[in-house]
Amino acid sequence: MELNSLRQFLVVARLEHLSGAAEELRVAQPSLSRTIARLESELGTPLFDRSGRLRLNDTGRLFRDHVERALGELDAGRRAVDEAASEGVGSVRLASETFLTLTGPLAAYKRAHPTVEVELRWAPAEDMARHLRSQDVDLCVASQPIPAEGLESVELLDEAVGLAVPLDHPLAGRASVSVEELVDQAFVSAGRGHWQRRLLDRLFAARDLTPKIVCEVDELSAIAALISAGLGVGLVPAFARSSSTQVPAAWVPVDSPDCRRAVTLYWGADSHLSTAARLMRTTIANWNWITGEPQEKR
Repeated sequence: MELNSLRQFLVVARLEHLSGAAEELRVAQPSLSRTIARLESELGTPLFDRSGRLRLNDTGRLFRDHVERALGELDAGRRAVDEAASEGVGSVRLASETFLTLTGPLAAYKRAHPTVEVELRWAPAEDMARHLRSQDVDLCVASQPIPAEGLESVELLDEAVGLAVPLDHPLAGRASVSVEELVDQAFVSAGRGHWQRRLLDRLFAARDLTPKIVCEVDELSAIAALISAGLGVGLVPAFARSSSTQVPAAWVPVDSPDCRRAVTLYWGADSHLSTAARLMRTTIANWNWITGEPQEKR
C-alpha cells in the first residue's frame, strides 16, 4: 500500500464525500475513486457503504484508526530525526477550541523560546482525541471533557461561567439570575459542538427548556461585542472579564452549580513529544491563571 493512497483514504474517510475529498486533495475524482477501489481490493472488503451517500462502514472505521496511528508514528519518527539531527528542541503543534485563554502562556513561551516553530490549530473537542492518537498534534486544550482512553491530562482551570448582558439590560446589576428567568432572553451563542453552546443547551435541557438563540456565530471573539451592541445575552467565562479585549458588558452569575467550565490540557500517553512540546506542556500546566504569570512547577 502506498503512503499517498493511505493519506487520500483518510481524507475521503473524514469527509465521506468523493468530490469534496478530490477538491481538497487537488486530484481528479476518477483517480481518487480508483485509489479507494484499489485499497478495498487489496484488503478484500469494502471500506465504504455506497447505498445513497458515501458512508464509512465498520471495517472502514477500523482501518482508518490503524492508518491514522501508523501515519502518525511515521510523522513522529520524522520529527524525532529532524530534532536529533538539528540538535535543537524541535517544533510544537497545539490545538484548542479557543486561544483567548492561552494568550498569556503562549506569549511567555515564545519569549522564552523564540526560535521554536509553533503551530496553532483550531479544533473542535470531538476531534481532539483522534488528532492526539494519530499524532497530528502534540497537545490539545479543551473546555469540555474528551474521551481519555490513551491520553494523559492535567486540569488547568475550573471557573464559573456567567451571563453577559448589555450595560443597560434589565438584568445588569443583578446579584444572580436563574436559568428559568432566561427562557425568553435572546441568546448570542457559539455554534453547535463548542463548549459554550453545549453548556447552554445542557443547562436548559436539564429543566426541560430550550434557549432562544437569535445569533449563532463561529467567530467567538465577536460574541461579547454583539452582546455589548444589544443583540442579546450570552454565556461568558469569568476569565474573559480580565481579558485585554474585554468590551463593555455586565457579567451576572448564573444560579446553577453546573454553570462552569473546566479547561484541560491533553496529550497522547504513548506519543513521542519533542523537547519543544514538553516545554510548552510545562509552561501551560504551570501557568497561574489568576495572576497571569508562571507559577511553581506541579
